[in-house]
Amino acid sequence: MAHFDTEYQRLEASYSDSPPGEENLLMHVPEGTKSQWHHIENLDLFFQRVYNLHQKNGFTCMLMAEFFELVQLLFVVGFTVFLANCVDYDVLFANKFVNHTDSSKVTLPDAFLPMDVCSARIRHNAFMIFVLTISGVFWLHRLVKFIYNVCCYWEIQSFYINALKMTMSELPYATWQEVQARIVEIQKEHQICIHKKELTELDIYHRILRFKNYMVAMVNKSLLPVRFRLPVLGECVFYTRGLKYNFELIFFWGPGSLFENEWSLKPEYKRGGNRLELADRLASRILWIGIANLLLCPVILVWQILYAFFSYTEVIKREPGSLGARCWSLYGRCYLRHFNELDHELMSRLSKGYKAASKYMNCFLSPLLTVVAKNVAFFAGSLLAVLIALTIYDEDVLAVEHVLSSITLLGVCITVCRSFIPDKHMVFCPEQLLRVILAHIHYMPDHWQGNAHRYETRDQFSQLFQYKAVFILEELLSPVVTPIILIFCLRRKSLEIIDFFRNFTVEVVGVGDTCSFAQMDIRQHGHPAWMSEGKTEASIYQQAEDGKTELSLMHFAITNPHWQPPLETTHFISQLKERVHREATGADTHSPSLSESEPRSLVANLMEGPSTLASVHFGRDSSLTNHAAAGLSDGASALRSLSPISSSLHLRGSLSAAHRAGDISSKAMTGSGTDARTVSSGSSAWEGQFTSLVLSEYASTEMSIHALYMHELHKQQSRAELSRHTWHRRESDESSDSIPDEVRSEPNTRSRNFPRSHTFPTTVPSPSAIPTSASAYSGTSAGKEGAKPPSSSQRRHSGPTTDHFAGGKVSRLARVPMGGWAEDGQAAPKHHEPLPEESSEDEMPPRIHKVA
Repeated sequence: MAHFDTEYQRLEASYSDSPPGEENLLMHVPEGTKSQWHHIENLDLFFQRVYNLHQKNGFTCMLMAEFFELVQLLFVVGFTVFLANCVDYDVLFANKFVNHTDSSKVTLPDAFLPMDVCSARIRHNAFMIFVLTISGVFWLHRLVKFIYNVCCYWEIQSFYINALKMTMSELPYATWQEVQARIVEIQKEHQICIHKKELTELDIYHRILRFKNYMVAMVNKSLLPVRFRLPVLGECVFYTRGLKYNFELIFFWGPGSLFENEWSLKPEYKRGGNRLELADRLASRILWIGIANLLLCPVILVWQILYAFFSYTEVIKREPGSLGARCWSLYGRCYLRHFNELDHELMSRLSKGYKAASKYMNCFLSPLLTVVAKNVAFFAGSLLAVLIALTIYDEDVLAVEHVLSSITLLGVCITVCRSFIPDKHMVFCPEQLLRVILAHIHYMPDHWQGNAHRYETRDQFSQLFQYKAVFILEELLSPVVTPIILIFCLRRKSLEIIDFFRNFTVEVVGVGDTCSFAQMDIRQHGHPAWMSEGKTEASIYQQAEDGKTELSLMHFAITNPHWQPPLETTHFISQLKERVHREATGADTHSPSLSESEPRSLVANLMEGPSTLASVHFGRDSSLTNHAAAGLSDGASALRSLSPISSSLHLRGSLSAAHRAGDISSKAMTGSGTDARTVSSGSSAWEGQFTSLVLSEYASTEMSIHALYMHELHKQQSRAELSRHTWHRRESDESSDSIPDEVRSEPNTRSRNFPRSHTFPTTVPSPSAIPTSASAYSGTSAGKEGAKPPSSSQRRHSGPTTDHFAGGKVSRLARVPMGGWAEDGQAAPKHHEPLPEESSEDEMPPRIHKVA
């Protein structure tokens, strides 16, 4: 390029964060205006650290937490070695006589072996030396990582103080939306991203959640082998932290992974011509990682057992019923997660639904087990009462052998029995509880509604909401099961994985390669049964399941009210909000004969009156002031009642405080960027935190209402489609031949010929037998003829398209629980089109779309 004397200069970057075609981007950077935050090299890692420091409440708290993790690791290893080699248990259990000159009482140091004996035992134990070596290497690695993190987070602390103008003392009381608003504002001044003049909220979310969005999409499309059907246990889910770590190691950041850096997929995975070679390479890498897991299994298993013992023993002793408590499973967190949803937003939703979920699961206590538990508790309580009475009468009773142990075990037995005895005032109302759960978790298979009282629904929900004891057991079994899943299950899906990353990766200008589902594009990934009919061009292969695209879009728009979505997306959001508002305000004037399942009746039941919904609505403007003063409606309060901060809102919800919160909130939500940066500058820490909690509650309640409405509308549309096709079958004897088979098995889809997707397993996979699909993910299915061309601002890496029809017949599909598709046993035999030669596409560039 010729040199011209202009005020523009070329930015020489030390890394390749530029999308193709943007390498020669010129930015206006006047001399003397550059700051230390100009042109940050790795924005993904930078934004993740900014978010982590906010969530960990500042630099000091984060530093102390990581320091104690190092100390904890040293303690677990050292204390275990000491107990195994340096304690004389014969003395401790009084099996050996100890000579004392001054006293006959045995002390604790008498049970400790001398140092020379202890060291000799360790030296002669080969397994102990191996464990110490592995632990030492791992600890040194953690130490180096700790020192590196201290240096990096020191820089992040400086960014908060100097660029964002926030001190570490203010950070625990500031919401992430406030921090994000300041980041968007300083982009204009510091140009932390050189490829875009302005940052959006979606850009920041994409940077932080790039890999997590891929994981959510793969779970949504039933690509990961986490669901199995075992001979005795039946259908079950196995998804642990160890298995998740290996998935991320293989796909994203491990040696030979699919990504060449944090923001870019390797170029060879963007072309479809060498897909078979790449699948073989991925299968080989999975095999070697599985073998490495198998070799390290003994060490990891010992560590898991020791860590669980030291972590949960004290809790079990203090609260024996804690093992009977439940928690959201790791699979449940991934299945219920929206696209572009941060960790704290997800945990806030799930925490609000915890109480209702616990009540729902308690509705299914076995009557027989309850009778047994009551009688066992009676007998154990009688023995415990006698022992306690004797101890009170004479404390020497405790000196009798096993009396103290008996008291402890009887207390544990009574506590466990009580967990199986329901509250006598509990009312069995599973449908209402499931509705409250849906208001918070936002996702639920269609067949659950109306079947909340069935044990099948309860068993499937328990896969999302499992016992704490089951969670611990799965983590203990993870070192043994993970290598089996990697070697025998994941390897067979290597071709599907390669095709998934090629077909569902788009390149966003200024962001890099992201999962196309995370764009929340209704046209590309919407589902016609979720208010996207007429707006989406997606085939079954491209559709997100369970309304994930539509619900994620609404959640992100409500959580980030300043976000400016594309025109088509804006139309979808405004249409939905106006529909909810219109039907709520007109609910009291409509005919009372409407079914309770209809959306209009639902909104009427949720909201107290027209003015209430108007106050919750939806623009975050000055109406929040009146709403804060008046309080939420009965329905919204019911949704909010499960929130952990409801008591704070009631205690502090005086009229004057509400007006102050409303004034501040109107500035924060409708003011300029400067107002957002100074929202809490003139208020106390408590007032700022209270305002943030109020705004968060409004957003949560608004999203709950929209989620319930969308599910009710989806159910109503499904019923209408089913009844319409049933009526057609009665009218004509030939109608059964004219209706596509997909409509019979899935009434939520439209009556058009969708390309058959072989992405999903035909049955729930098992570790022993999983069919190999050579044609899976053979390419993005073509859309309808005459469809609009792709947007000029999006780049999609796509392979060759494949026609999945065989002889003019359509394979019959049926929806399986919680994601994926299964093929009916009566479906026509599948015939696949032959794949093109591997070299046929190497000379052809991929089809290109661009995302601005």
